[in-house]
Amino acid sequence: MNNRRRLVGVVTSNKMTKTVVVDIHRTYRHPVYKKVVHASHKVKAHDELGCSEGDQVRIVESRPLSREKRWVVEAILQREEQ
Repeated sequence: MNNRRRLVGVVTSNKMTKTVVVDIHRTYRHPVYKKVVHASHKVKAHDELGCSEGDQVRIVESRPLSREKRWVVEAILQREEQ
């Protein structure tokens, strides 16, 4: 396998053509204050699999596909139940 970064997140928007917005949530303990910190950021990812909002996906970094897209949806881990 290659050494590209892989992240797991939740799809928050699929309104663009072949592009989804993925919210990556991370919880960690602050190194100085020992308080639990919840951090999240959103990235745009290329989607050939047809994700819908609420799906949990694994994304992998890639070459720049557009001005803001540097990630590709690798797999859908869990579908949102309707």
